[in-house]
Amino acid sequence: MSTHISQFDYTFPKELIAQHSVEPRDFSRLMLLDRTTGEIEHKHFYDILDELVLGDVLVFNDTKVFRARMIIGGVPSPRSPQEIFLLRCVSSVGSADPTHNTGSIWQALLRPGKKISVGDMITIGNVGDGRDRPLQIIVREKHEDGVALLEFPLDEAGVLAFTDSHGSIPVPPYVDEVPDDANKYQTVYAREVGSVAAPTAGFHFTRELLEKIKAKGVEIAFVTLHVGIGTFRPVQTETIEEHAMHAEFVQISPMTARVINAAKNEGRRVIAVGTTTVRSLEGAAMLSGGKLLEEFSGDVNMFIKPGFEFNVIDALITNFHLPKSTLLVLVSALAGRENILCAYEEAVHEKYRFFSFGDAMFIRKGGKG
Repeated sequence: MSTHISQFDYTFPKELIAQHSVEPRDFSRLMLLDRTTGEIEHKHFYDILDELVLGDVLVFNDTKVFRARMIIGGVPSPRSPQEIFLLRCVSSVGSADPTHNTGSIWQALLRPGKKISVGDMITIGNVGDGRDRPLQIIVREKHEDGVALLEFPLDEAGVLAFTDSHGSIPVPPYVDEVPDDANKYQTVYAREVGSVAAPTAGFHFTRELLEKIKAKGVEIAFVTLHVGIGTFRPVQTETIEEHAMHAEFVQISPMTARVINAAKNEGRRVIAVGTTTVRSLEGAAMLSGGKLLEEFSGDVNMFIKPGFEFNVIDALITNFHLPKSTLLVLVSALAGRENILCAYEEAVHEKYRFFSFGDAMFIRKGGKG
């Protein structure tokens, strides 16, 4: 039985799209949603401290956004793109450049990309500022979904260093301006570089709030999921069953697996911060073939839809998501589609701030603990 994507639609005024985080970040609003009854309460995010109890495990995605978006200016070839949006490094190769031993292959979006052909060479870095000599990048493949494979003469670390110098933070298309400070599009605990979008549910946590949470006896654990193209890709099929998710790199340490497994065995709550953390935990558990976690490092392309059996998480801290998006489908799988759509209608009525820099929702079952 198929489910039409229109069942995950809602309307909202555009002025509710948040253009920046509130300051301090934990002064954003927080909606509490009981995923069993649909009951709603309105709080502020700093009140999350009152909703957590001794023994809870709070799991964060510690990925860090890199400057993945590069505007190409002054390039000599009319066949060069105006923008390169790097997505992820997929492999290492021997470099054709004699000054570099190792190159790397990256997935990327080229804008505009229609005139670019396989085998074309793109020059970047020729900006006349003396920072770097120009890089010659070769287009190795082009796929129907718009993703190209580019070969750089630098290894992964070298490319990341280059983007740090020449690139910009790739904020979502509904954000009008790139933040003047890159830290405004990072969580305070970000440390593993590799994402093209931030795990924005974590924006609401300040260092001070995290210390208070730890002092209450809540355990903190981290996973890494490097957010990729799936975040920017809307569902373009008529049914959610037809939609194909892009793979994202996930890493779960032995320590994180032990902490979460102990909590599950003892009946304590595992609370995911963000949908990326949900995909990491549930995807790794499913790929390991059981309900307990194991150390994991690899790709996950899980699309969580209504009917999914959650084996790891008990509750979720998340933001408000775009209509007809895979993320809205995911939270509907956890809380029920009707509960979520009613909660979103209430959020619109109460003028909550939406999307990446917006307010938060805590989806849990019953009260505390």
